[in-house]
Amino acid sequence: MSTQKISFYNLAWRWHFYAGLFVAPFMVLLALTGIIYLFKPQLDPLMYGDLLKVQTAEHALSADEQLQRAKTAYPNAAISKYLPPADSTSSAQFVMHDRGREVTVFVDPYRGTVLGEQDSKYNLQAIARALHGELMIGTVGDRLVELAAGWGVMLVVSGLYLWWPRGKSSAGVLWPRFNSRGRVLWRDMHAVTGFWGASLLLVMLLSGMTWTGFWGKQYADLWNTFPAAMWNNVPQSDQQARVLNTASQQTVPWAIENTPMPVSGDHAEHMNHGAMHSAPAAPTLRLQQVVDLANARHVEPGYSITFPTTAEGVFTVAVFANDPRNDATLHVDQYTGKVLADVRWEHYNLVARATETGVMLHEGKMFGWVNQLIVLLICLMILLSAVSGVVIWWKRRPQGGLGVPPLRHDLPKWKTAMVIMLALAIIFPLVGASLIAVWALDRLVLSRFFAQRESASGSA
Repeated sequence: MSTQKISFYNLAWRWHFYAGLFVAPFMVLLALTGIIYLFKPQLDPLMYGDLLKVQTAEHALSADEQLQRAKTAYPNAAISKYLPPADSTSSAQFVMHDRGREVTVFVDPYRGTVLGEQDSKYNLQAIARALHGELMIGTVGDRLVELAAGWGVMLVVSGLYLWWPRGKSSAGVLWPRFNSRGRVLWRDMHAVTGFWGASLLLVMLLSGMTWTGFWGKQYADLWNTFPAAMWNNVPQSDQQARVLNTASQQTVPWAIENTPMPVSGDHAEHMNHGAMHSAPAAPTLRLQQVVDLANARHVEPGYSITFPTTAEGVFTVAVFANDPRNDATLHVDQYTGKVLADVRWEHYNLVARATETGVMLHEGKMFGWVNQLIVLLICLMILLSAVSGVVIWWKRRPQGGLGVPPLRHDLPKWKTAMVIMLALAIIFPLVGASLIAVWALDRLVLSRFFAQRESASGSA
């Protein structure tokens, strides 16, 4: 009795199957939450127009007067961030911690009226963003999303290998065979959608992974560097700017995340530095002075001002612009008003520029509604590919079995494909580790289990 030689084609099919079962639920979730966040510019005015929009008047209150109105309305709250009105019809916003909640308070900049509040973490867009980034379960969720994205890359690469025509006609390869029915039509929808969307999906996956906590941090540490001279004369803390970003809110651009947070150094000369780290902030700089400084330095409207939290902290002016060429991050001494750092697009290296551009394309912000429609199309293709893949599996799944593709058929060109898969496993360590685990499980448990079941079924 001859033994059939195992080929990479069938291994690729098998890995594609396992990756699809794992990735499909995540892809559906990421696509749906991505669509919600994609249309934030259109949804927010519809849902929260009474908070976001105001009637213009001849004179606006200063930022300090707006701050005082917010403090009067929330006397026990700690204010952490101020978002000046982006235009003449927009409200001002204060992010604050009040009785264990983080809320955004909206203030009419002309009349000083408090328009209302919104839970900063539990509104539609914040929930969508948190689910998209870490499943709302912190570090574990971040790693799961990263793992799903890495396996998604594997899924695309193995899918292209399986799709490769190998002498087949264009029908079912470049376009679906609409005259077919059942599993054949679903297979065509899956394969053709995956082919045409492969390059776009890879861009989405890779640009999204730059924000992940493990691979993204290693990527940033390796490629995202600034000239050391930029920080030579700046007193630095032991924190990085990434502490200003959360799962639900973005404050500083990706390119800034692994840069050091300066400290308000002039005042440090007169205080015990260890005590300053825990002492509460007591800025002598007024909020309006920070606003004036941002305007004088031509920071694009839409920026935020993050307040210092300790005696050695700084004000941070940051805009995460739709066009990354308008990015700006300024750290300002809370006592003297001295600008300790002013980082712009021209300071980014080529990798940081490419990454920031990729992020804006990923979020559909780079080219307005055209970019939104392209990303929407990609999300719909992801949903179709995921659903059709599950349907194909369900239709071919044997009764009472998992339907794992068999290790059969000797086909050529497996060595190159194996090298590609191994390279991806090395580039994405979490995927590599999980690949070994799944291989061991498949080799030692699943293969034997289903082989025994098939043998038992044959005997019966």
